[in-house]
Amino acid sequence: MARGRAGGLKAAISGVLAFIALLGAVSPGLAQTPPTQTPAASTPPAQVREMMQLMQTPEVKQWMSTQMAATPASDTAAENQMSVLSGLLQHARRHVSMISDAAMVLPSQVGNASSLFFGEIAANGWPRMTAQFLAIFLLGAIVESIARYAFRRRRRRLAEMAGMHLAPRVIPALIFAAATMLALLSLGWPPLSQSIAIVCVVALIVQRFTICLGGVLVDLIGLARIEEERQGITALTMPGRDVALFWYRRCATFVIYFMLGWAVIQSMEPLGYSPSARLLVGYVLGIGLLLIAIEAVWSRPHKDEKRAHGISWALTVYFLLLWSLWVAGFNWLLWLGIYVLLLPRVLAVSTIAVKSLRQTEASFLATRRIAAVLLDRGVRALIIAVAAIWLGHMLGVGADTMAAGDTMVDKIARGGIVILLAADLLWHVIKAYIDGKLLDSSVDGGATDEEKAKRARIQTLLPIFRNILAVVIAVLAVLMVLSGLGIEIGPLIAGAGVVGVAVGFGAQTIVKDVISGMFYLWDDAFRIGEYIESGSHKGVVEAFSLRSVKLRHHRGPLTTVPFGELGAVKNLNRDWTIDKISLNVKYDTDLVKAKKVIKQIGQTLLENPEFGPHIIETLKMKGVEQFGEFAIEIRLSMMTKPGEQFVIRRNALAMIRNAFKENGIEFAVPTVQVAGDRDAEVDAAVARYAAHARANGEPAA
Repeated sequence: MARGRAGGLKAAISGVLAFIALLGAVSPGLAQTPPTQTPAASTPPAQVREMMQLMQTPEVKQWMSTQMAATPASDTAAENQMSVLSGLLQHARRHVSMISDAAMVLPSQVGNASSLFFGEIAANGWPRMTAQFLAIFLLGAIVESIARYAFRRRRRRLAEMAGMHLAPRVIPALIFAAATMLALLSLGWPPLSQSIAIVCVVALIVQRFTICLGGVLVDLIGLARIEEERQGITALTMPGRDVALFWYRRCATFVIYFMLGWAVIQSMEPLGYSPSARLLVGYVLGIGLLLIAIEAVWSRPHKDEKRAHGISWALTVYFLLLWSLWVAGFNWLLWLGIYVLLLPRVLAVSTIAVKSLRQTEASFLATRRIAAVLLDRGVRALIIAVAAIWLGHMLGVGADTMAAGDTMVDKIARGGIVILLAADLLWHVIKAYIDGKLLDSSVDGGATDEEKAKRARIQTLLPIFRNILAVVIAVLAVLMVLSGLGIEIGPLIAGAGVVGVAVGFGAQTIVKDVISGMFYLWDDAFRIGEYIESGSHKGVVEAFSLRSVKLRHHRGPLTTVPFGELGAVKNLNRDWTIDKISLNVKYDTDLVKAKKVIKQIGQTLLENPEFGPHIIETLKMKGVEQFGEFAIEIRLSMMTKPGEQFVIRRNALAMIRNAFKENGIEFAVPTVQVAGDRDAEVDAAVARYAAHARANGEPAA
């Protein structure tokens, strides 16, 4: 729920700042006032010509350069700073004065516009023009209602055919737009009414599609939230449906109000209103948008009352400051302030939208990783590119100038933004493709041995290949950005080569490790998940880097071994393994019978569904290995898949013990027998003791 609130707050800032962005969109064209006419050039008087000739003499030029050099740098900087501040202040004063003057002449312009518009209406007939304007306002809604009623029973089938949840909302909006455009194009319009009708149609279509796409986004977020809860995800990434509905309603209200205001301002131009009068009306309508934004900030869903109260006050002051900058005519400051907060939130909302599409079960993007990444990063790149072009437009630089100009703004746009966006898109597409391959190549129990080996090799090589590509793309992007900014990268590349040689001599061990690792992988010496031995190191290969390999010992310790120290590698998980068993039986054992018993045990192991699939050659007796001091040593062997011999061996030994016991075959064990010449001496000592006892009258023992 906390993440949902955080997502709601991001949407809050995005929706609230949008009103300033959209209002600022209409101001640059309105702010352009007609150029002031300058008087025609006239012939200068004789005194002026004489003064100009004196200024061209070498003595005067030298004296002027000396005086300029003697001026303190600090004074010059202070004067320049004061001149910049003074220029900004004068710009604001002129702009506000222009708006104030427009308020004085606005009533007369309203009268002239009314006469012009109603005069054209009267000339073409009131009934006809009224019917035409009603057609563009009502025909789309009527046709859409009929289409909804006709396809109401087929709505679910239509959604299933489309494969996503966009169809039930997008198709009615398309029908509305088509019917409204048909009403505009099929009717005859006089010039002034045609301009106003076009503006009205654009406003209606934008409003309808805003409501449509907002509803789609709310539905997708709701479905994604339900899917996360169904999967038991504790850290929910999607905001709740109540939060999404709140911002959907506020943003829809804002867009409807804005498009009405935009239509009013754009309709004023063909009616003869001055640019200053249109700006004045825009600023007055902007107060309503400002109030809508402030209301949304203060009534937004929140969890921490104290923290939300402080944020609401801060955003209110910030929006009032941006509105003041707009009224004062500082459009470039306005847009910088908008981009600081709006652009990251818009990018976050676009990411949430694409993620919601992917999490939806019926979504087209659910099983298409590359398409999802292209959509996500493509939308982000488009948003950033449009923002950069619009900011350049506010600074007086067009898109064509950015593509071919030599100013710093052009170089930053061409060499920084474009290249970085392209590198970002390329990297995420490659990363998504590699991650998808790694996910698809996960080793499962149902795969064949050949398929498992292939997947293990992919799991080993692709992560290293991904890291190498990341470094290559980053280096190339940085070099291209520097080149685009006008920096000579030739000396930089040469210097990097010299530094690389120096580092190569100073870090020979690292270079040796990296190159050795490349050849190990080239030779396919080992893969992730295989058990290897190299010198005193052994264990299961868990991970790679460019320099080392991580081995997990069967008792638990993890060892990181540089490739340069591996040396010869013994891989215990390739193709097959032969396990040999030695048994000691007595010399009187029937070897033919023992061979038959062992053969029967091997057949039993082969028929076992747990062990049989892992046995290549079953257990069999090879014969007598040697004659020992107390037993005959016989040798048994079997061929199994790597890693499976241990379990099969344990079960085979248990079966051999039971089978030998049932068939009277005994295992030989070492015995000790004591013998010598001391027996006669012992008998003589006993006889002497008995004779001595009889002589003394003692009982014999």
